[in-house]
Amino acid sequence: MLGNDKVNAVLDDYEKAPIDERLRATLGFLKKMTLEPDALGPADARAVLAAGATRAQLDEAIHVAYAFNIFDRMADSLGFALPDRAGHDAGARVLLKRGYKL
Repeated sequence: MLGNDKVNAVLDDYEKAPIDERLRATLGFLKKMTLEPDALGPADARAVLAAGATRAQLDEAIHVAYAFNIFDRMADSLGFALPDRAGHDAGARVLLKRGYKL
């Protein structure tokens, strides 16, 4: 599990944060997938795999990011209010306990 300092470092700048290179490469892939999907190609996936991530790890990251991208766009379109810190903390506890299983 990531500690708060590491989470904050990743949120500030994942490229400089003290994280595993597999995660750094995966986050770069997901950033490009989200912000520049037309520029994403096989070489981007190969770079993540070359950093040591498995295909299963990349597939899972893609699926989670894909779902969050849809939810985020839907929430923006419908004007959903963001939860306060207590709401985020409650959601985090559920995710830590159950994961992303539906």
